[in-house]
Formats: sequence, structure tokens, C-alpha cells
Amino acid sequence: MSVLSSEFDATFTTLSRDFGDRVERAAALSQFTTYRLGGPAEILVRVRNVGELGLLAAALEANPSVPILVIGRGSNLVVADAGVSAVVVILEGDFEKVEIVGESVTAGAGVPLPVLARRCAAAGLSGLEFYVGIPGSIGGAVRMNAGGHGRSTSEVLRSAVVADISNSGAVSERSVESLGLEYRGSALGGMEIVCSASFDLARDEPVACEERLSEIVRWRRENQPGGANAGSVFRNPEGDSAGRLIESCGLKGLRIGGVHVSEKHANFIQADTEATASDLAELVSEIQRRVFEETGVRLETELHWVGFSKIADEGDSSEAMQ
Repeated sequence: MSVLSSEFDATFTTLSRDFGDRVERAAALSQFTTYRLGGPAEILVRVRNVGELGLLAAALEANPSVPILVIGRGSNLVVADAGVSAVVVILEGDFEKVEIVGESVTAGAGVPLPVLARRCAAAGLSGLEFYVGIPGSIGGAVRMNAGGHGRSTSEVLRSAVVADISNSGAVSERSVESLGLEYRGSALGGMEIVCSASFDLARDEPVACEERLSEIVRWRRENQPGGANAGSVFRNPEGDSAGRLIESCGLKGLRIGGVHVSEKHANFIQADTEATASDLAELVSEIQRRVFEETGVRLETELHWVGFSKIADEGDSSEAMQ
């Protein structure tokens, strides 16, 4: 995105009036993703509470075709090198609060999952230990039904507060059943923003909870790579493992430009400092092609691609992701 679009000028003016210096043009998005890749956003706005989502909705009413992109920890997000023509929303302030009452926990959409896991363990509440190994935030965890180590968000989630930007920022509380949670997905629309989530947990000794956290962290260090990556790249096909399929095709270490398939875990792609988002898209496509040719299995990515005109797995592209 070498030239800012005039289509966003009026929206920027309105948002600047309401949000002041918390609105930016051409803000680099690489700082908000775990891959550290991607170009700028037309507009970036930092929102601190639910009321301000109403202001955001009002600013977008004059130009309803302008998409929004909510970024949490950016752990499954790939932004195109040219950037993205969207209003990018960062949730902070009230969205980073955690409230524990008895065995119920409510966390704002901006709370990092490992932080919540440790807060709950220290309070003697069990059920979210698996979050310690997921580099995401609550909003994304609800939208994508994040999971790991045999557990998923849908198992412990009671409800979520959601704001509909397409409906003046109207806020409603949704039961877990109404969210349509499925394997790495939900029924939430692109203009719906998760504000907070409430969980029903179980009492346990803090020491026992901490031991489970430590075991997950230990396992992750032994079996998954560090550095710039987004966790698992591909969804596991039914009855099999994406990592096993990729490894069976001899693709560990496969490199395109500044990205390569991890030698430690084949379902991870690591990015070097000179990597580009185009490198990543090309490597993902090559892995999909090779695995399909050799096994007949079409791998689908868990990544969300924004600003790309075409990627191999178009079903996973999105211009509104949390």
C-alpha cells in the first residue's frame, strides 16, 4: 500500500475527533503479529472500552464498505506486504481486565491467553491450563475456538459479550451454544467484535494447577520451535496429523526466501528477519501442493490472510479477524 486511499480520509477525520492520538495512518502492522511480517494499515485505532466501539461504529456508518480488522496477539494472522485497506482495531484498557468471582472468570478480549492461564492457576481454578501454550488473546480464542493439549475453548466457555459494529455497536451477551463454535472457527460475523468472555472453571489446589502449567510449557519447549512463528499452520485432517503428513513428504527444512518449515515440528513455519509475507504465502502453497500430490490430502491453513488478492486456501482469507 504505497499510497493511502482517499476513501479513508473522512473516516480518519471522524475517528481523530473521537480518539485523538490513538488513531494513526499507515501504521506498520508487523509489530502486531507473531510472524513480524506485513505492511501498513490504512487506519489503526486503539479502543479502550465498549462505549468507544459505539463511536467506531458511528464513524464507519458513512462508509459501510470500509472493512475492520481486529488484532489481538496476531498469532494466526498474516498481513500482506502491501498492507491492508481496513480500519485496524487494537483493544486495550478495559479489554485487558480479568475478574474472578468464585469459580467464574471473566476476561476482556485483549487479555493474553498465557496471562489468564496463570492468573487462574494462582487462584486455584482449573480448566484453562491449556491456554498457557497458546500465544493468542481471549477475543481470538473465542472466535477461533482455540485449543490445545486435548482441550478447547468451547469446553469451558459459558458466554461472550459481543459488539456488532454493523448495528451501531450494539452489545449483546451470547451463550456458548449461540456462538456456533467448531474446530478452529465460529459463527461470528466479520463485523462482530468479541468484548469479553466468561468461563466456568473448577476448584483445585494452586500447586496442582501450576504443575499442569509447567508440564505444558515443558512439552512446548521440547516439541515446538521458538522464534517468529504463528503456531500450527495447518489444521489436522480428520484422523491424522498435518505435521506427520508434511514430515512424511520430506518437507522439514523446506525453505522459500526468508521462511522455512521447522526441523523441530513440521506443522510450524519459522520466519527469518528478512522474510516477507509473500515468502510465507508461497511456502504454504508449496506445502499444500506437495502433500496433495503425495498423499491426496488437501491441507487447510489455520492462518488468516489479510490484504492478499489470492492465496492457495481462499476459504481462510478474512478482512475482519480478531
